Amino acid sequence: MKPPMTTPTPTLENLNVAALDPMPTPAAVHETVPLTATAAATVAAGRATLQAILQRRDPRPFVVVGPCSIHDPEAALDYAQRLKRLADELADTLFIVMRVYFEKPRTVTGWKGYINDPRMDDSFHIEEGIVAARRLLAQLAELGLPTGSEALDPLSPQYLADLVSWYAIGARTTESQTHREMASGLSTPVGFKNGTDGGLEVALNAIRSAQHPHSFLGINGEGRTAIVRTRGNRWGHLVLRGGSGRPNYDSVSVRLAEREMQRAKVEANIVIDCSHANSLKDPSLQPLVFMDGVHQIKEGANSIVGMMLESHLGAGNQPIPADLSQLRYGVSVTDACIDWPSTEELLRRARGELAPVVARRAAALG
Repeated sequence: MKPPMTTPTPTLENLNVAALDPMPTPAAVHETVPLTATAAATVAAGRATLQAILQRRDPRPFVVVGPCSIHDPEAALDYAQRLKRLADELADTLFIVMRVYFEKPRTVTGWKGYINDPRMDDSFHIEEGIVAARRLLAQLAELGLPTGSEALDPLSPQYLADLVSWYAIGARTTESQTHREMASGLSTPVGFKNGTDGGLEVALNAIRSAQHPHSFLGINGEGRTAIVRTRGNRWGHLVLRGGSGRPNYDSVSVRLAEREMQRAKVEANIVIDCSHANSLKDPSLQPLVFMDGVHQIKEGANSIVGMMLESHLGAGNQPIPADLSQLRYGVSVTDACIDWPSTEELLRRARGELAPVVARRAAALG
């Protein structure tokens, strides 16, 4: 008698997965690049100051300024050293946070950022990128410079968040439930950008959602899958970045945003992003947008608590060449930036314009 015919069990998992390479755990990366007492003090002070600004207990606006994205840690550190000196000079009027973005959202293709592809050759050595990113953040914190970054990959904060003072949720991810849940557990203030179409509803809903507790899948310090249970984040605020080719930084747009925030029952805390659609992706327009925001603050727009600038050592941007030795030092490989001299001039000018306003606010606080 013949044995019964058996049908092979089809392979159903990982059909489009080429490999599952191991990653170091968050705990291992923390051990490789530990948090020093000096760095911890910088991060804690940065977060406390930003919270005080959002609560109007600190009369200064904050400015998140730096490269569109990090691709060269040496140039980033060079920039940071200059920014730290300028931040100290302007500290009576402006609170400076360095923009340190390691991840870039892509709608189709393109370089995904320093964590994903630190060698910039499509080799995707994420295990190297995450350590190098943490090392740079630690160096900046040692300088006494607070940093702001974009929370894009839901696992990255386990590796880096203890060195970050401010996070943004980008226009493409503000509507994502995953990112709203993640924001609810972040230990920093979080700026939610308006949608790519310029609409505010998704950002306001995100702020409200992140204020509440959530439970979702994540990883713990040992890299094990865990149920993350959050308390909710009360420090969410709105970032206006324009959309669909239209700016929304002007006084009318800001006033309309205030009304929508009031209707949504969220605090009227607004940050103006001077890049993206607000400058029509033309870096030469960023200073005009920035000074428009400064003048609104002078005229009594108390809802504007901060500004964002894309700035690097050199102006413009450049493509990533096959021969990386041909990269121009200190020039962005993603969105075009204003250069360092323009940044210095702009921030000093803002300090001159806003010093009397901040002094009056400080006097009113007693």
